Amino acid sequence: MSATDEQIQQALEALRNGELIVFPTETLYGIGCDALNPEAVARLCDAIKRPAGKPLAVILGETSMADQLTSDFSPAATRLAESYWPGPLTLVLPARENLPEAIVGDQTIGLRVSSDPVAARLSRELGRPICAPSANPTGLPPAPGARGARAYFDKDVAVYLDDGPRDGEASTVVIPGPPLKILRSGPISEESLRQKLD
Repeated sequence: MSATDEQIQQALEALRNGELIVFPTETLYGIGCDALNPEAVARLCDAIKRPAGKPLAVILGETSMADQLTSDFSPAATRLAESYWPGPLTLVLPARENLPEAIVGDQTIGLRVSSDPVAARLSRELGRPICAPSANPTGLPPAPGARGARAYFDKDVAVYLDDGPRDGEASTVVIPGPPLKILRSGPISEESLRQKLD
């Protein structure tokens, strides 16, 4: 089962209107909204019962979109992005000022470029980054598909894009440094990351 062009256009319209969507990534299903729309971000935080002060991960359609969110794409970040993007690596970087509070944690922001064609297309065609925490309320297991996400969120989400089950491991999350700091282990090993930075 694959999301159709018509369904993707419906999801894009929902994002433009500040609504929430559920969509596939290369690892898990995400619940998303326009990351630069403060009202949409607040709606997403309410839906997933996100504690204040815990930032949301953001998916970019392409690496060049990072400039909208960070003012310091360091040489270490550049090397890791060139090696692993698109893919399951979230880079935690200094955040630009005036971003929605819920996507920023301690003046930093977590960014990745998804290798999933649906996720990447949504952000590219929207022309903006998309908040993309896993599709589950805080403290509950990630939904393996759109049906499971619907059981969690029902009418809080405007569009559910179903692209088959996803049961991958959540992305590796790092501060590129130097020094490199692993915040969450995932599909990309610390050894592999360190080799790219040596």
